[in-house]
Amino acid sequence: MRDVVFTRGSAWLPVVIREDGGLRLMLGAGADANHDPRTFTFPVEEAHLAVIRDDLPRHLLLWSAVLPLCDDAGTGGPLDEDAAVALLDPILLAPPADVDALFRRVRWDRSRLVAHGADLGLLARGRVCAAMRSATGTANEKRAREHQADRRRAERGTVLGPLDAALLRYTGRYVHGGAVPRRLPEAVDAALLPEVMRVIATAERACAGMRIGLDPRRGNRATDKQEWDRVTAAVEAAVRGAHPALVDDAVRTVGFLMCTETAARSRNTSAEADDAGADGAEADDDRKTALSFTDDKGVERKWLRGGPRSASAEFWQFVGDRSAADNEVFTIEDEQRGEGIQLHFYADSVARITTTRAGRKGRDPEYRVEYGLVDGLGAYRNLVRAFTRGGCAALDPFGPWMSDVAEFERARRARRGAR
Repeated sequence: MRDVVFTRGSAWLPVVIREDGGLRLMLGAGADANHDPRTFTFPVEEAHLAVIRDDLPRHLLLWSAVLPLCDDAGTGGPLDEDAAVALLDPILLAPPADVDALFRRVRWDRSRLVAHGADLGLLARGRVCAAMRSATGTANEKRAREHQADRRRAERGTVLGPLDAALLRYTGRYVHGGAVPRRLPEAVDAALLPEVMRVIATAERACAGMRIGLDPRRGNRATDKQEWDRVTAAVEAAVRGAHPALVDDAVRTVGFLMCTETAARSRNTSAEADDAGADGAEADDDRKTALSFTDDKGVERKWLRGGPRSASAEFWQFVGDRSAADNEVFTIEDEQRGEGIQLHFYADSVARITTTRAGRKGRDPEYRVEYGLVDGLGAYRNLVRAFTRGGCAALDPFGPWMSDVAEFERARRARRGAR
């Protein structure tokens, strides 16, 4: 038979129960192998109950010190009752100076005390009893999470100023640095919001007109890393120049916000606009009636003039659908004109292939193959666009083109070594 003798009404604060004629402290902590909460109990005396009932700070300090023992029990082990009982008198009945000394020797859960209102300055100086004079029975978990985030930053030497903290709150990344940023002006103190908006305005001006398109080489949802890095560099340089006192965490979160927003705007651009040329319009060569796209697995897709999409847009859709770590070679072939290009994404290179002699009377056709180096997705898009407009001849400006394989490999290795 189990009866509750004392509780403060919180779902998590330890309660005192009477079980089989004796008093026990009961608390929930951790989880079992099925992720269900575990419950632990250990014996207490009437003198301990009296302090727990009348002294919230001591109740919270005891909870903080017992939680690491619960963690030690894991998903199925027993609580070390002797160790738990050994904490009762030193925490509940000893003078404050002795309690402070004990907390310098034992493990304890800082986040529970912070969540319940502990004074952070006193806590940092080891004066746990004095720190808990401001304790409340209601937990503020947001305060505890932010404090833990600050401790992680301090471990790597970063201390936030008021504007730094405001920027992290504005982007929703104060606690979780990996969270996707968004605009949360309501999370910022009203007095700091104008300063925050000045920083954001600096960032917006720095990346105005820039874009971050999709990178079909990594699927239909991946962004172009080169363009992402370009926006990041522009924004961070501008923000650091205009606001030099900001720490790196704050500058990076503004850069991340601008990149995600730029990428989102770019995703709303149609595939046709994405593959438009410098004049803003896609125009396939009128002589091209059909093109064949193939990948390294032998899968083929045909493009026919008069369809709903341009040849280059249709090709990049094919790449996005088919590209994978083991499928990084794609070919565009114009059978009617006897020419094609082969894109080697794994090697940042391309080959243009021209039929020099058609196969006749059982003889195989002969080809001229020339290799070129490619710098990023934008260059690949330009090559594809040029080929679909004007064939292999339109690729001349994208050279140098090398027919000698050994010469090409030397050029490729030299470029890799220069990076």
